[in-house]
Amino acid sequence: MSSSGKEIKKEIKEETKKKILEIIAPWRGKKGGLIPILQGLQEVMGYVSEPAVKIVSDELKIPMSEIYSVATFYAQFHLTPRGRYIIRICRGTACHVRGSLKVMEAVKEQTGCPENGTTEDLRFSLEPVACLGACGLAPVMVVDGKTFGRAAPEGVSGILAQYV
Repeated sequence: MSSSGKEIKKEIKEETKKKILEIIAPWRGKKGGLIPILQGLQEVMGYVSEPAVKIVSDELKIPMSEIYSVATFYAQFHLTPRGRYIIRICRGTACHVRGSLKVMEAVKEQTGCPENGTTEDLRFSLEPVACLGACGLAPVMVVDGKTFGRAAPEGVSGILAQYV
C-alpha cells in the first residue's frame, strides 16, 4: 500500500518495461550494477516499483529480497510514488527550537499529507529531515528545491499556493 492508502499499480506498461530492460542491459553479467539499475528505475518511474524489482530479479537472477535490501538501505530510493513537489521541513535543533514542528503541523493540515507520505493526488510528499544546513534561517522549509527561511505556520498557505 502506498502512503496515501491507495494500492500501488501492479502492472507496468509495455513502454516502461522496455525502458527497464534497456536500463538492465549494460549490466548483464557484470557485478556492481544493482545501484545504477535502481537509480535508472527511479529516474524513469519516479520510484522503484514492485513490478520493476520483479523484472530486475527475473532478468539478472537476483533474489527480490537482495534488491529490496539495497533499495531500503539507501535513502535515495523510494518504494512508493512520490509527489510532484517534495516538501522538506528541518527537524534540526535550531529549527526545532524556533518552531519547525508547528510549521510541519500547518503543512500536514493544509495539504492532508502525512509525515513521510504523499497526498492522494500525488501533488506533495512531506519529508522531515535531520538538518538542511541553514540554521541561521530557522525554521527552514524547502519545497521543490526552493528554500523558505524563517517559516511560520501562518505563512505556509502562501508558500504552498505557489505550487498549486
